[in-house]
Amino acid sequence: MATQSTAVSGRAAFVHVAIALQTLAIFFQAVTAGLLLSASYGEALHSAGARVMYGASMLYVLAAILAWRPGGGSPRPILYASGFLVLASVQVVLGVTHKPSLHVPLGVLMFGLSVLALGQALSTRWSERSAPGRSRP
Repeated sequence: MATQSTAVSGRAAFVHVAIALQTLAIFFQAVTAGLLLSASYGEALHSAGARVMYGASMLYVLAAILAWRPGGGSPRPILYASGFLVLASVQVVLGVTHKPSLHVPLGVLMFGLSVLALGQALSTRWSERSAPGRSRP
């Protein structure tokens, strides 16, 4: 039984790491967006960060699928992750087509949603660890 709970905890931890990576990548994008205005290397960093952010969004989808499939839990996290990947795709298209009037607000929205998802995942993890009847590590 301990092996099963450890495996489930490991899958949940993978989802938390994926969301945290995604949130950090979006924050990096905000920083490099500011560098676009003030430094010659800002465009290169923002372009590289876009690839990392998109990869992190794909990793989040993969982590959500891997966490759901073995346990037969709710597929809702997969929907959230997939929706975020759609937003990331739109964000990339808006950036490539140079539409800052839509690209910047969508980036702010994505950062806010990612922080909310991370906060929810971490609060769920914290409440599971401190549930009555379970020993604390």
